[in-house]
Formats: sequence, structure tokens, C-alpha cells
Amino acid sequence: MITLQEGDKAPAFSGKDQNGKKITLSEFKGKKVVLYFYPEDDTPTCTIQACNLRDNFALLKKHGFEVIGVSPNDEKSHKKFEAKFNLPFTLLADPDHTVINKYGVWGEKQMFGNKYMGVHRTTFVINEKGVISKIFLRPKNKQHAEEIVAAEK
Repeated sequence: MITLQEGDKAPAFSGKDQNGKKITLSEFKGKKVVLYFYPEDDTPTCTIQACNLRDNFALLKKHGFEVIGVSPNDEKSHKKFEAKFNLPFTLLADPDHTVINKYGVWGEKQMFGNKYMGVHRTTFVINEKGVISKIFLRPKNKQHAEEIVAAEK
């Protein structure tokens, strides 16, 4: 589970986005990053969260944020998700859980009494120096962008 805390240096990562382009955290140095982990493309709750970030993308950009979504889905799945919902931000494919494990968001979950392993919906806000400034363990999916901006103040 998550052992990272606010004030910790964000773990470095690299991976491929929905377009097959290599993405690294280091290329965002000097920028604020919203790194949000979600369980699966095109599922109801994940879509609500992604669409909230999409609908408030201009607000996030105005406050200097870059947005990166991460899930275990592959590039092809991310590309479909991006196209279907017109998502304007990077979706990092992490089918081998490299980034997911570095951030400690993989663990046991429970739904309808059944236990299973999966991604815990979590958002890390990383400041311009690469330090985690805020962790949302239970993001408000319908108001996630707003809570990110409000936490900055």
C-alpha cells in the first residue's frame, strides 16, 4: 500500500502514453503535475473522474498543472478511452504495474463482499521541484479538479 507521504520526492518513472510516446516524470520538472491513478479505462467511475478533469482542464492549466492518468490498461485501450471521451491529457499505460507499484497504489480491494487485487484510485500532486505536495486517497470523482485547485491555496 501507499507509503509515500506529502513532502516526499516523487518516484521517477517512465512509460508509454496512449500514442506510444515515451513519457518520463523528469520531463515535467519545473511544472506542477497531477498524477492520478485509476483502475480501468471506460468504466463508470473512472470515466466520471476523467471527464471531470477534461471539463476543468482549462482551470487546471490556468493554475499551471499538467495532468497524467495512469492505469494498468495498455496503449490501445488508452487511445480508445481518449478518443471516446475527448480527453486532452496524457494517459500512461502501465500493464506491468511498474509505476503503480512505485507509488504503492496496488492492493487488496473489496466489492460486493468479494476481495480482489486492483488499483486504489489515488491522486498525487507533484510540485515544480518534484516533491509530492498533496495526496488524495479518495478523490471526489465529480469534483476532482476543483479539489485539486482548492488544495493548492
